[in-house]
Amino acid sequence: MKYVLIIGAKSELGMELASVYAKNNYNLYLAGRSIEKIQSQSEILEKQNNNKVILCELDVTDVNSHKDFYDSLKIKPIGIIYVAGYYPDQNKALLNWEETSNAININYVGALSLLNLAVIEFQESQKGFIVGITSVAGLRGRGKNYIYGSTKAAFIAYLNGLRNSLTKYNVNILTVIPGFIKTKKSMQTNLPRFLFTNPKALAINIFDSQQANRGIIYSAFIWRVIMLIIKIIPDFIFKRMSI
Repeated sequence: MKYVLIIGAKSELGMELASVYAKNNYNLYLAGRSIEKIQSQSEILEKQNNNKVILCELDVTDVNSHKDFYDSLKIKPIGIIYVAGYYPDQNKALLNWEETSNAININYVGALSLLNLAVIEFQESQKGFIVGITSVAGLRGRGKNYIYGSTKAAFIAYLNGLRNSLTKYNVNILTVIPGFIKTKKSMQTNLPRFLFTNPKALAINIFDSQQANRGIIYSAFIWRVIMLIIKIIPDFIFKRMSI
């Protein structure tokens, strides 16, 4: 069976993606920091699906280790899913560069460093896929999260460029643009529940879209509508809004 590498696999979405791909006859490399914390879950996946699940310790912020990490994968993955992300406290980030740096390095720099290694492999073999989990925050800079949003905007631009570059090599690049995802933390907010997407449903949507070679998807149709409205608001109005 072919291998898929999931970076940021400890997240709820990461584990749901691992489950979906395992059920569809893929072996898995699950990568992240302190990855041994999902040892029992990985063993369950192996037993349920009769496949191979390999845990890989990886610090996406340590770009100097990325080539050695990728070279250590004995069987190179047919696809890579970048789920890792960091949402900074914006007020803290304005005063503490480390908070800003974490967002930049996890959401953008680390992603490029790792995915660039796979791009070379995929281009030469003329097969493969990359899935990048971005955010609606990257579609227009907003006052409440412009530091986070700028990192996601950069990642979206990178994925768009990859798609334009690699389509002729039969390599699919899927950009996933989620709104709010249901997690234990996010569900503590007072936001309307219809804005939230279940991670399991999103994982299935991602798998189906990747298999169909789609280019860009949202987590839910409502977010496509919301962001279309936000993007067309004239700047002289938008800058006075608190959103």
